[in-house]
Amino acid sequence: MINIAVLGAQWGDEGKGKIVDILSDKSDIVVRFQGGNNAGHTLVINGKKSILHLIPSGIFNKDTVCVIGNGVVVDPKILIEEIKTLQKGGVKVNSDNLKISLNAHTILPYHILLDSLREKKKIGTTGRGIGPAYEDKIARRGIRLGDLIVARTFEENVKDFIAEKNLLIEFYGGEKIDVDELIAEYTEYGEFLKDYICDTHEFLVNSAKEGKTFLFEGAQGTLLDIDHGTYPYVTSSNTVSGNIFSGSGMGYDSVDKIIGIVKAYTTRVGEGPFPTELKDATGDRIREQGGEFGSTTGRPRRCGWLDLVALKYAVNLNDINEIALTKLDVLDGLEEIKVCTSYKYNGEKFGYFNNSIDFLENVTPVYTTLKSWGKLNYNKFKKFSDLPEEVQAYVKFIEDFTERKVSIISTGPGREETIVSDSVWEV
Repeated sequence: MINIAVLGAQWGDEGKGKIVDILSDKSDIVVRFQGGNNAGHTLVINGKKSILHLIPSGIFNKDTVCVIGNGVVVDPKILIEEIKTLQKGGVKVNSDNLKISLNAHTILPYHILLDSLREKKKIGTTGRGIGPAYEDKIARRGIRLGDLIVARTFEENVKDFIAEKNLLIEFYGGEKIDVDELIAEYTEYGEFLKDYICDTHEFLVNSAKEGKTFLFEGAQGTLLDIDHGTYPYVTSSNTVSGNIFSGSGMGYDSVDKIIGIVKAYTTRVGEGPFPTELKDATGDRIREQGGEFGSTTGRPRRCGWLDLVALKYAVNLNDINEIALTKLDVLDGLEEIKVCTSYKYNGEKFGYFNNSIDFLENVTPVYTTLKSWGKLNYNKFKKFSDLPEEVQAYVKFIEDFTERKVSIISTGPGREETIVSDSVWEV
């Protein structure tokens, strides 16, 4: 078996949760290495829908250990709610199969409040405190989960930082945080989580020595990367493959294959440029047919044709080896299907993705139109060669443009609605 990383290759919401759930069946350990509860991974198992925000999607496989790495920012309240919800639903969650890095940073109430108060220039934040928590981490004034579970250290740190935070909150017109209430509430959270919090680096290194297999789970998508995405309309962490190692504590030789998750069309939540966006009946139809509403916020997603220029950028940036194509069934019954193969900017043709806002807001997408197909019963298609010619042609066009094999095709929300090539498990 091999170690695999799963990353979003668009603006997030590509269907990573389902793919991780499927692949984790043959992985011993699933590691989440960045982001926070601004990401929502939706899974449908035996007809039951579950949404995870912090816990890796491998939690539904009983023999898999899930790890929340040091690169994640954790809201203890949300995490505890998620643990209790899973446990109530009969899912095994304990300190044996869920391990949380003591070096992961804590999202506190003042992070959440400041996140909302600062959203004057709308960049599409979820208001979950992710950005301010990463800001404190980089400024070396954050509180890590290892601090949270030591009551005296936690209290001292909060009291050191709260005066500055309350000044900022008042400046933005908010109501000050009561420090004693904060300490009391979060000390209880620390007590609940103390058995889960550990040195995950040591656990992962020892597991590697024992020959365990790993699956690294990304959150958000490549085009939301803080450095390589459509800044400032991005998330606050590095979502690309390079962050797997710093966000988990594992070395470069711990990943054998990188799989990029790609929706058969393109979506985006919140603000920011979106060259192939469809502001018409086709876009509305894709949204309704695909259930394109944010799993974290419930916001309707903006929808458009598949942007192959942006996808090629993501493939090269992440060194993606293979593609998992999701929500192919959403394109059923459309009169025509288009894909963007280049841009026009100031009358000149461009075949590459430039992440500057001026460029992306002023490009005109150049489309190639492909043959559409009717409504299909995907249950009868067990392998790629079973699919109708028009569907195969669409997939092969993507493969030819990106120079990468599509090894997984998802045709519905359920585990069983997936075509998986044997090449997934080969280097």
